[in-house]
Amino acid sequence: MNGGFARLPAPPYYAVVFSSQRNAADPAEYAVAAERMLELAQRQPGYLGVESVRGADGFGITVSYWQSEAAIAAWRAQAEHAEIRRHGRRHWYTHYELRVGRIERVSGYAAGRDAPGSAD
Repeated sequence: MNGGFARLPAPPYYAVVFSSQRNAADPAEYAVAAERMLELAQRQPGYLGVESVRGADGFGITVSYWQSEAAIAAWRAQAEHAEIRRHGRRHWYTHYELRVGRIERVSGYAAGRDAPGSAD
């Protein structure tokens, strides 16, 4: 879905952490749906970015970033997103958890250059 770090503004902003365990059903259909969700999210007001990984065992973590809780609520209410969530529960996931949090500060490191908050 995504191949690296999201480019984000200075905090505060919100993160939605979606941890999931995929089953083996319809990997091609799942990939198409994941790309569609990314396209839709990118068009949603308040969307800031996404970071996503999935291991060979089917466990994955996707973190989407949003300007506000209202933007998250609007994304949750988006009709096509809601339908794909329902489909996912029936067909693709054996378990998932969703966590929402407010990001207050950022620190990091990038070899050869300063990263946000890299003074730590």
